[in-house]
Amino acid sequence: MHSHSDTGSYYTRIDASRYKPTAHAGGAWDPDEQHFSPLGGLVAHAIDRHLAARPDGDRLLLARISYDILGRLALDECEIRVETVRPGRTIELLEATVRIADRPVVRARAWLLVALDTSAVAGDPAERLTPPERLATWPMSDLWPGGYIASLDVRPLTPPRPGRTTAWVSTPLALVAGEPSSPLASYLALVDTANGIAVRQPPTAWMFPNVDLTVHLHRQPAGDWTGLDTTVTFGPSGQGLTSTVLHDITGPVGHAQQILTVRPPAH
Repeated sequence: MHSHSDTGSYYTRIDASRYKPTAHAGGAWDPDEQHFSPLGGLVAHAIDRHLAARPDGDRLLLARISYDILGRLALDECEIRVETVRPGRTIELLEATVRIADRPVVRARAWLLVALDTSAVAGDPAERLTPPERLATWPMSDLWPGGYIASLDVRPLTPPRPGRTTAWVSTPLALVAGEPSSPLASYLALVDTANGIAVRQPPTAWMFPNVDLTVHLHRQPAGDWTGLDTTVTFGPSGQGLTSTVLHDITGPVGHAQQILTVRPPAH
């Protein structure tokens, strides 16, 4: 379990289903909005709590979570409700809905698969990334405003290039003040950073916010660092794609995809 509450947090709990974001959750496109990254982690935290309340909750592991961002993420109190869409003993589909001012702003669907020992057939051809302790911190706040980006320790393996960066991301902050979060929720709280580490165009010149984030995992991540091996593509008709191979310290854990709405500078 991760708990960094002595240094601050992204959220404080109001009650069983409601949370208040702190200034550290401030967005990169608009500091008066929440950055989606910590909110994505908070949704995973709410799913963890939902499963922990069930006697059999620990037999299932999250294998995919797909978030759809439905509207503006105001830096205000949010409520998260989790329900079962497709129950099952070995496969289950959950849906989490985030509401701000009683309007749904995020819907997330999570596939959970039964935990089994498949170590005898496990294998991944990808290489390990250079460990973060051998790398220097990159001042990502020089490129992006907002409390969330300012809270991060970002360590690229090589200098960031337009459309292509591999970097480790970590934070000293707790997800929710005074309560531990799982390694998975803490890990997922950093994944949406990917869209900002390998920009094809300066965010002052072009806008390219993502409307979704989908994460597929073949292994449960562990440790304090989220590794993002990220490629950004802009298409010719207003669409973009941020594709990331996800790593933890011991190797790859899965993939993340974000679809972008690419918009020319406002005149």
